[in-house]
Amino acid sequence: MIGYKHPCRYCDEFIPPNSKVCPLCGKVNPLDSLRCPKCRDIIRRAWKNCSNCGLSLSVSCPYCAEETFFGDYCDQCESRLVVVCSDDECGLQQPPVGDECSKCGKPLEPLEDGG
Repeated sequence: MIGYKHPCRYCDEFIPPNSKVCPLCGKVNPLDSLRCPKCRDIIRRAWKNCSNCGLSLSVSCPYCAEETFFGDYCDQCESRLVVVCSDDECGLQQPPVGDECSKCGKPLEPLEDGG
């Protein structure tokens, strides 16, 4: 509802309805549904695979190497599940859906600050 605050998906505190980042816990995507990192279809935490493209929703975290659900953050270390292209000119940030940048094909690396 417009004008009403909504609970953050991560900290359950009420935040403004158009928040892209929770002003209280600092996590991104606090209100939107979870989306598949490959096809952007809505996914649910209990699912093993995306119902649209079939992508496995279990991924190895690029920071702690533990298996986790492919949401916005690692369930183990709470780092954001984002990697960056190793090419300084490209620098594209993307979910860890492969070993190469989807834009230029260079290798991917974890973000310096852990997301």
